[in-house]
Amino acid sequence: MLDNFKIGHCTDKERGTGCTVIIAEDGAVGGVSIRGGAPGTRETDLLAPQNTVDKINAVVLCGGSAFGLDACSGVMEYLHDREVGYNAGKYRVPIVCGCVLYDLEYKDFAYPDREMGRQACADATAGNFIYGHIGAGTGATVGKVMGIEHCSKSGLGVSVATFREVEVCAIVAVNAFGDVVDGTDGMVVAGAKIGDDFINTVDLLTGGASYDFTDIDCGGYDGKNTTIGCVLTNAKLTKAESNKLADMVHDAYAMTIRPVHTPYDGDTVFVMSSGEIECNLVSLGALAVETMRRAVLKAVEDDD
Repeated sequence: MLDNFKIGHCTDKERGTGCTVIIAEDGAVGGVSIRGGAPGTRETDLLAPQNTVDKINAVVLCGGSAFGLDACSGVMEYLHDREVGYNAGKYRVPIVCGCVLYDLEYKDFAYPDREMGRQACADATAGNFIYGHIGAGTGATVGKVMGIEHCSKSGLGVSVATFREVEVCAIVAVNAFGDVVDGTDGMVVAGAKIGDDFINTVDLLTGGASYDFTDIDCGGYDGKNTTIGCVLTNAKLTKAESNKLADMVHDAYAMTIRPVHTPYDGDTVFVMSSGEIECNLVSLGALAVETMRRAVLKAVEDDD
């Protein structure tokens, strides 16, 4: 399914960072929605419906905070070498969008550079729906209200779904300030913890926690988070509809991450549409939200 998209990863487990690339060589209609107060992004303004370029060629999800945007340059070079991109006249210019999460303190100071971006492209294949501690999720952690020493390991989640002829894939690197909860009952499944016990960040922030946190600094991990993802679909969408779908998919973050969209997160959702199948946007939105919800939970399945 979704054969017009190729997904690839470059993973540096030793230093604790990586990147994930989604390539649409023939172009995809793109959209984006950014919430929270600490985003790090590239080429998002061109996705506004009123702007000229109709299609994008890649979305790159990167570790390394703002340093990690360097991986996008490697993706751009890789696509340029293969004459993929927007026809600007004498040359084709690959349209590469990207966003980052903060993983600089997970292990060593390291970030995905342009060579890692190129390697992720070389790894990219259709139907590559693997997930875990790979790519942009390599250094991801969740539940950082008390600092990284009390957080849980996270990673990259991927989920796919179909409804009749409509296909959807959600890819997400979950590096949230808040906890990840099971949307069916609100139980914390990954997040801030003392020993083996989850704290429940919302309870801590609102005074409902049953622990004594007198000696714990709850303000020392600001700006070092962010959940970044992309929804792929074969549905036929305009740029305006792609942006609206990206807005809708943030519901999945709200279902599974608490708190979410904080001043310390730069939560971002991209959409890429290959434009093959007519679809009602309401139905597509419901399918995409549920698929992203499952992807977030898959990102925290293994905390080793």
